[in-house]
Amino acid sequence: MIVTSIQNPDLDDDSLVENVELELLLQAVYLKYGYDFREYSRAHIKRRVLHYIANKRLPNISSLQHELLIEKKCFDELLQELSINVTEMFRGPGFYKSIREKVAGLLKTYPYIKIWHAGCSTGEEVYSMAILLKEEGLYDRTQIYATDFNPRVVKSAREATFPLKYIKEYTSNYQKSGGQESFSDYYRATNSSVIFDRSLTKNMVFAEHNLVTDRVFAEVNMIISRNVLIYFNRHLQNKVLSLFDESLSTGGFLGLGNKETISFSDIAPKYKIIDAREKIYKKSHE
Repeated sequence: MIVTSIQNPDLDDDSLVENVELELLLQAVYLKYGYDFREYSRAHIKRRVLHYIANKRLPNISSLQHELLIEKKCFDELLQELSINVTEMFRGPGFYKSIREKVAGLLKTYPYIKIWHAGCSTGEEVYSMAILLKEEGLYDRTQIYATDFNPRVVKSAREATFPLKYIKEYTSNYQKSGGQESFSDYYRATNSSVIFDRSLTKNMVFAEHNLVTDRVFAEVNMIISRNVLIYFNRHLQNKVLSLFDESLSTGGFLGLGNKETISFSDIAPKYKIIDAREKIYKKSHE
C-alpha cells in the first residue's frame, strides 16, 4: 500500500477533509477495480474528480466512493473522466518532422521494425505514424502496437474513424510535419466523419495495457508516449521510464512530449539526445 502525506498547514479544514476523501477514493478504486491512480498528479486527479461530482450533483468525494463501490457503471464513468484523451493527427508537427529527418533513415537499416505507442488514446497519433512510415517506405516491414488502459478508447482507435470537423486542422499538421502526399488520399469522408484507409491498420495491434500496473508489453525498436508522463508524479514517471527501457532494444528510439524528460531518471545515462526540442532519445547501451 502506498502511503502519501496529505497534510498541508496552508489548507483549511474543508480542503484537508477533501484530500483525505480523495486518498480513500483512489485506494478504493485500486482495491475494487485494480486501476491504480495513487501516483498520478494530485492536482490533475482532484480537478477531474471534482468536475465529475459536480456534474453528477454529488455532495462530496465520499459519496462518490460509496456509489462506485456498489455500482460499476459509476466507476466506468469516472474512468472516462480520469482518462487523458487529448490528441490529434500529427500533433506537434515538429515531432513528426524530426522523426522523418533524424530517425527514419536509421530505421531503414533495420530488417523489421516494432513500434509501441504507449497511451495511444483514440489513435490519431498512431495513424499519423503509420502514414509517415508509409511515405518513408517503412510501413510494410513495421509492426505497430497501440495500447491504452481505457478499453473504450482502444475500441475507438481500432475503428480508424474521426470527426470530420477536425480534418482541416489535421491536414495543416500533416503538411507542417513534412507530409509528401495529398492528405485526403488517406481517408474517405462521410457526413460527419472521416474513415482512414484500412491499409493503414494492417500492421497495427490494439490492446489494453496499463503503464502503472502492467509489465513489459513487448521488445520494440521505438516507443512513442507523448504527454502521458506529465500526469504522473516523479516516482511513477521514473518507474514507467524504466518499463520503457526494459522494452526498448539497444539502438532503439524513445519519443516523449515536449514537456517531458528523462534527465532526472535512472535510465538517463543509457540514452543520447537525438532532438532536444522534440524530446527524442536513442538508447545507446544496456
